[in-house]
Amino acid sequence: MRRSVSLFRAFGKEQTEPAVFYGALANDSADQLEGYIGLDRAAMLDVGGGPGYFRRVFEDRGATYFALDADVGELSGLGDISPRTVIGSGMELPFGDGTFDLCYSSNVLEHVPDPWRMADEMVRVTKPGGTTFISYTVWYGPWGGHETAPWHFLGGRRARERYRRRHGREPKNKYGESLFPVTVKAGLDWAARQRRAEVLDVIPRYNPRFTYWLVKVPLVRELLTWNLVIVLRRR
Repeated sequence: MRRSVSLFRAFGKEQTEPAVFYGALANDSADQLEGYIGLDRAAMLDVGGGPGYFRRVFEDRGATYFALDADVGELSGLGDISPRTVIGSGMELPFGDGTFDLCYSSNVLEHVPDPWRMADEMVRVTKPGGTTFISYTVWYGPWGGHETAPWHFLGGRRARERYRRRHGREPKNKYGESLFPVTVKAGLDWAARQRRAEVLDVIPRYNPRFTYWLVKVPLVRELLTWNLVIVLRRR
């Protein structure tokens, strides 16, 4: 419970103090991952790596960190673009099959128009026996519309237009362009139909452990899951 409270507090600073939020999330991610794979000497790819908050944490734990992002502006958010950084699409990863011990993505899947193609690509570039970790914001959860929440419950386009009228500018995450509705059910369906990897866990990321049963309950899981994690081991 303490972990969940700490993450929610950090989450409230995503827009105003991104270093606080993403630093806390990166440390929590590394802790979670070490339950599935040793990070020391692991070659890992962070799909949608952004400006580098996650790089620092994973490299401190011994990983050889590669980042991919489609947005040069995001990658250079903390200054110069770091080594082992690739500009490209998560839906067409420019790497061969079985390249990485760990393929990781946090809060990116909802920003691509074909999320399950990206998920397939992440599994493809993971080595046999390696780990794929996919985390995304659930559309019908409290933060599904990102900065347009909670108005996304009335429709993504309506929420986007309301934000534009209220603030005099478009939101960073534009529904239909850089933000798409991705559900818990869609994640469960993809995990069940893909054949390249064993599914190790499907859990609500920010929720306390005693609520993990949520993912088994239709409708409830969509409303009370902020973020879903799918963890797989490549066959």
